[in-house]
Formats: sequence, C-alpha cells, structure tokens
Amino acid sequence: MLVYPSALDLSSSSLRYLTRHLSAHRVRIGSRWRRLGAGRQALLALAHLRCGDTYAQLAAGFGVGIATVYRYVREAVEVLAALAPTLADAVRKAHTKAFVILDGTLLSIDRIAADRPYYSGKHKRHGMNIQVISDPFGRLLWASPALPGAVHDIRAARTHGIIEALTRADARTWADKGYQGARGTVRVPYRGRWSTLPPGKRAVNSSHARIRAVGEQANAALKGWRLLRKLRCSTTRITDIVKAVLALHLATSA
Repeated sequence: MLVYPSALDLSSSSLRYLTRHLSAHRVRIGSRWRRLGAGRQALLALAHLRCGDTYAQLAAGFGVGIATVYRYVREAVEVLAALAPTLADAVRKAHTKAFVILDGTLLSIDRIAADRPYYSGKHKRHGMNIQVISDPFGRLLWASPALPGAVHDIRAARTHGIIEALTRADARTWADKGYQGARGTVRVPYRGRWSTLPPGKRAVNSSHARIRAVGEQANAALKGWRLLRKLRCSTTRITDIVKAVLALHLATSA
C-alpha cells in the first residue's frame, strides 16, 4: 500500500483536547508502553472520525497493525463518549435560550434490503435515527442515542424523553411536521397542503419554516465528520460514535 502525507480540516485544539483526555485515561488504567503515544493515538482517532479513513489505511499511515488501530480508535471513542453532555445538560442550557430547534436526521449505514428495521421510508435508505437539539443560531446542543431508521421522529423523541424534558424546562421548541401531536412546548406547522391552507396559516407555516431551517446547520455540523455520512460498523457502536463527535464538536467550537 502506498502512503502519502495528508491533512485534517480541524484546529489544533481538537488534537490537544483528545490528547489530554487520552493521557489522563492511560494514567487511570495504569497503561504502560504503547506503540503510539497519546498524541499520535489522538491524531489517528481524529483521522478516522473526521475523514472516515479505514483501519487498513490508518494502519499503513501510522505504521501499526490493523488490530492496534481498532483498539486505539475504540478506546478514543469511549473516552470521548463519556464526556458528551446528557439530555439533562442540554435541557438546562435550552432553558436559557429564547427557543430551541428539534430535528431528526438519518445517518446512513451499510445494510442489505432484508434489514427492514433500519430502512427509513422517508429517506428511502437504511440508516439510524438521531434526534438533534440546536439553539436559535443553529449551534449544536445535543444529539441523541441512535435508533433504527424505521423509527419515526415523534416516536424517537418520546423514546428518549425529549418532549417531556423540554416541556418541564418550559423551553419553547420549534419542530417540523414529523412531530405532529407532540404537544407540550413543541410547536409544529399546520397540517395540510399549501394550496388548501388559508392565508393566515400559510404565513405561520412560512415563518415557522424559516426559523426551523436554521437547525439544519446542526445536522450539517454532525455530518461534517465524514465517518457519519456512511457508517460501516456495528449498529451497537453508533451511539458512542455520535457522542464522541458531539463531545469534540462542543469542546472545540465554544
């Protein structure tokens, strides 16, 4: 395999952040000599998360075995996932905002047609449903654990307890038609075809759509980490990967 120098479109603060926590983790578990130091392990993990580089590519680039890459990446993801904010943390922050935006996004996965629980009829592909909360400026506040793609947004929000948590905090929330019936503090557009709605309801829906569209920036921030654009790992690991990306994003975008 040919090897060439490359670059990551991340700031050095991302590398320092992950290196610091990996170093602390090694001290906690009493880890001794390793093929790569904490800094190189952090760089390896960032290359996997940000660029989606395969284990074979990383093994060749860093001069280690594929099994070593797997262990290093998994360890880094677990360390980062433990640092991710909880829903309660996000709700406390949401309470200080004028409003928040709730939206669902689908992370594509590598599955065959027989895996029906993971097939999203809305998106016409296999994936995992992630619920995202963002602030009025589209900045990412929280991302939920992953559920199979066949789960609708309203059901996913209820499963995670998002609606109840936001309502208890009296956090005004804008969401799309996929959350019809949510009630509480969640506001959704009027149902019906645009051509059949009266002018007043059309105006409300237009204003609602402009506000909610800002939340797409949070989804884009997640998928800026190219590993999340097409996941080929076990579905049981996706929640930790999303949490790891969330922790990195929040720590380095503050």
